[in-house]
Amino acid sequence: MTDAQANGESGQENLPAAPGTTPEPSRRGERHGMFGSSGSGDTSGFGGLVSPILFPAAATRPYGSYFDEIADALEAGLARQGETTWSEATSHVVVDRGEMTIFVERAHLPAVARVLRDDPALRFELCLGVSGVHYPHETDRELHAVYHFSSITHGGRRLRLEVTCPDSDRHIPSIVETYPATTWHERETWDMFGVIFDGHPALTRILMPDDWPGHPQRKDYPLGGIPVEYKGATIPPPDQRRSYN
Repeated sequence: MTDAQANGESGQENLPAAPGTTPEPSRRGERHGMFGSSGSGDTSGFGGLVSPILFPAAATRPYGSYFDEIADALEAGLARQGETTWSEATSHVVVDRGEMTIFVERAHLPAVARVLRDDPALRFELCLGVSGVHYPHETDRELHAVYHFSSITHGGRRLRLEVTCPDSDRHIPSIVETYPATTWHERETWDMFGVIFDGHPALTRILMPDDWPGHPQRKDYPLGGIPVEYKGATIPPPDQRRSYN
């Protein structure tokens, strides 16, 4: 191999993915054991397994399917609305397993939601739910709120928005004014993960008692548990079981 060939190949590795190609997933860490759990004692016998934690990377145009139409219509709709722009409101797009996720900056979420509902080219009439996710190791974006939308007008098109916030500032604007049914889902995400939805009319717990300490689906929430007796044998709580690692 000549020096020129070597330099050419090296240069190719540093170029961004070609338009329309599927980018390689990004590695976010390692999972140890069969299920990735910790603090509960491994009784599976698979504690020595190590596997990478992979997340889909940002997609490149064209996205395929109807996803390019959604991106174009949202960009045009935001420009007409005048409150924000595509480049200000979004950070990147992920297309994975036939689904589209647009990552939206939290300050611009209400404007994006209004365009998704009202623009004739989009017309996402339904927000099907809001889910919370906790990634303790993602500095300054530990908490994620994930919104699922569907368009009846356009034959059941699906879209997902994902919004992040740091654990030190757990605030995301509410979209109840645009999608009233999300009141229940935002309350559940607050209850389970501690995300505060600013502007929500009554952000109270929906699953746990009002005086419950903490938010149970966060990764740093203690496992707890009570001893269980079964035919004379006692099974300790999950966080007190012995480990076989």
